Amino acid sequence: MAFFTSKRERNLWLCTFCVVSAIYATLGLSSILADIFYNELFGIILFLTCMILIGVILLTQGLQLKPHGFDIGIAIGIFVVYLFMFFRMAIPERSHLIEYSVLAVFIYEALSERRHNGRGLKFTATAAIVMTSLIGIFDESIQIFLPNRVFDPQDMLFNMLAATMAVLSVSGLRWFILWRNRNRQQR
Repeated sequence: MAFFTSKRERNLWLCTFCVVSAIYATLGLSSILADIFYNELFGIILFLTCMILIGVILLTQGLQLKPHGFDIGIAIGIFVVYLFMFFRMAIPERSHLIEYSVLAVFIYEALSERRHNGRGLKFTATAAIVMTSLIGIFDESIQIFLPNRVFDPQDMLFNMLAATMAVLSVSGLRWFILWRNRNRQQR
């Protein structure tokens, strides 16, 4: 029996691995990257681009099920909430929001695909949040041993918050579309 239930699941886990690798690979480069990102214009452009990518990921994953006008409005509302949070956060926390939101969506989608194919967990949203949070805890724990990094438990909370927001956004939007489609079919 194959480990993956489909090609899509395999690709989602591969994307998850790439995101985790990128997060851990930048641990040693943080001071160099921080110098680059603190250039105001470059930092703004980079983070806006990343927020747009998060919006695209949330929209494409959450709107897989024949969306209508109201569904798209809800998705835009979710994106606006992310955007407001983005502008209220300091630069380091912004990176946590971006990294762990994307990671959480990939994990959630991989677990959902596995469940859809009959071999997954019942509580995929909870499992995705827990898995993403554990990766964030490990990420922060590694920083205890790095001379140019600082261990900060508050960053673990940002990682958990980002994971929770992303998974709830995608799963909530998908749930709403399924609920609305069921109600329309019953009429």
